[in-house]
Amino acid sequence: MNVGTLLDYLTVFVLAILLGFEVISRVPATLHTPLMSGTNSIHGIVLVGAIYLAATADTPLAAGLAFVAMAFAGANVVGGYVVTDRMLQMFKRRPAAPTDKAAR
Repeated sequence: MNVGTLLDYLTVFVLAILLGFEVISRVPATLHTPLMSGTNSIHGIVLVGAIYLAATADTPLAAGLAFVAMAFAGANVVGGYVVTDRMLQMFKRRPAAPTDKAAR
């Protein structure tokens, strides 16, 4: 891999970080949970792409970056499911409190 290719990859990486930060920072706080649960499939695709990159890495640097990408993508997938589960728990009915007629 030559320096120009690495510079191209780093430029795309930095632009993706900046764009992602701008998009997420403009989402209202009330929409973060539904947005997280709705994008789990996208995170899964990112994880598959990171695994593919790790399998085709030809240098130690590429393998290391692919491993970091897999870790971040895996954390996104797991975190998305945890948040979705917590959100769904809010909509479950709680058991009714028992009434104690003998105490009256």
